[in-house]
Amino acid sequence: MVVIGRERTAGPTAHLGHYRARDGSRGTRVEMDLDAPHAGVVVGKRGSGKTYTLGVLAEDLAAASGVAPVVADPMGAFAPLADAAVDATVVCPTVRADALGPRAWCTLLGLDPERGPGTLVWQAATETMTLPKMCEWIEDADAPGETRRAAANHLAMARSWGVFDADGLAAQGLRDGGVTVLNLSGIDRAPANAVVAAVATALYDARIENEMRRLPWLLVDEAHAFTNGVAERALRRLLTRGRHPGVSCWLATQRPSALPAVALSQVDLLIAHRLTSEADVGALTDARPTYLSGDLGERLPAATGEALVVDDVTESTHHVQVRERRTPHGGDSPRASAVGEP
Repeated sequence: MVVIGRERTAGPTAHLGHYRARDGSRGTRVEMDLDAPHAGVVVGKRGSGKTYTLGVLAEDLAAASGVAPVVADPMGAFAPLADAAVDATVVCPTVRADALGPRAWCTLLGLDPERGPGTLVWQAATETMTLPKMCEWIEDADAPGETRRAAANHLAMARSWGVFDADGLAAQGLRDGGVTVLNLSGIDRAPANAVVAAVATALYDARIENEMRRLPWLLVDEAHAFTNGVAERALRRLLTRGRHPGVSCWLATQRPSALPAVALSQVDLLIAHRLTSEADVGALTDARPTYLSGDLGERLPAATGEALVVDDVTESTHHVQVRERRTPHGGDSPRASAVGEP
């Protein structure tokens, strides 16, 4: 057995799969370290197995001791985890308004914090803790009526999203074991970003302030939808600074070229499935470590479920066939042939 991602021999692991032998047969069992915090990326074109692989990690994280896994699920692909023999809870999350700082509020609403409505929103987020209180503060603010109306309209839009609540999700509700699936399907990109930003910030702060014993793992599917919005700053902090307080962050995407450069440069584990876009292969090539010799594009797998794993902890690479899931995979597309006659 080989354990990817660590040099030590103890601690929990996830069963990732098996080596692919030259004759196509199944080789040595491959595990992945769950004991230490990791920054990781799972990439692959649509249908190549990236979401499936993230589900493999979620299954074993749910059963591991000492961790608190959270999955940001924008497509509803991880709901079946809760329908099987896995310790999993699916929630339609709400978050506290004060989980986002003043800068994040302006970014979320597309406002310049140094001008008119943006300045009011910044001040309201500084002075109050809930979205209704922010609205009241702006209504009573000493500012021109046009400016107050513009700020109020932006906050009214945020209220219509339905993701902000004074009793919203906090780190305390994510630390009792099992995996928490944040069901973000059907939520627009901006409010989904707000949820991911708030949760990522809460997990980091809880570890910094010694309010959480378990080590959080945040798994984000379709990560390209979150790395160019208000969640980008919080995710960047987890990737660059999360390992010290013990927070793992994993991003899965079919578009690695859409990730910020820091995402690929900071990861210590990369799981790459099939890619065909020249831009996406180029993004991985640009971040290729020096010990990975040869043409990266030529080393990428061709078949669904196969993966090239780059382990920066041990400076090694591995060709792996990802194991079969124990729970149903919710990421498959529907097929007309599966629909019966009326």
